[in-house]
Amino acid sequence: MAKVRSVGVFCGSRCGSRASYRDTAARAGREIARRGLRLVYGGGDVGLMGECAKAAAAEGGDVLGIIPGFMIAREGHLDGVEVRIVTTMSERKHQLIEESDAFLVLPGGTGTLEEIFDTLSRQQLALHDKPVSFVNTDGFWTPFATLVEHTVREGFTPAALAAHLDLAETPEAAIAHLLGGTQETGEPG
Repeated sequence: MAKVRSVGVFCGSRCGSRASYRDTAARAGREIARRGLRLVYGGGDVGLMGECAKAAAAEGGDVLGIIPGFMIAREGHLDGVEVRIVTTMSERKHQLIEESDAFLVLPGGTGTLEEIFDTLSRQQLALHDKPVSFVNTDGFWTPFATLVEHTVREGFTPAALAAHLDLAETPEAAIAHLLGGTQETGEPG
């Protein structure tokens, strides 16, 4: 596994029903910046993704937003950070995956699920070996882990995939997992 310098964040373009989701997103953004890592995300300034990116930028972090042009009217984009405008949602996801060395998954809806399933499928097909960690705020990702374990028991998913699902209780613990459990930063050594 290569050294982690960029963390792709998958999360909701809405804030959800709990204040803890927004708090988790802001904590994740701050922690990514404090560790000297670049945050790569879907480019909007709304929902949890906006909270995460704003917190990273406010902490002085390097932020790359990737957004399809047609989504700007709906999701906006952050001023003062690098924004890459693409044509399609597929291009957005592909570039987000390519630009990231690891993935942090916060609560989100169908878009987040689509991104994480694609990322895990690529991992299963050996198209990348990038670590993935889920921040299990208030048990949000527990049903997802249960579903993946069910697909393993039923013979549709390799056990190795379920064994690699990391559910962390805090963004700090999840980011530590992505870095191999160390206190290293993404700064060149």
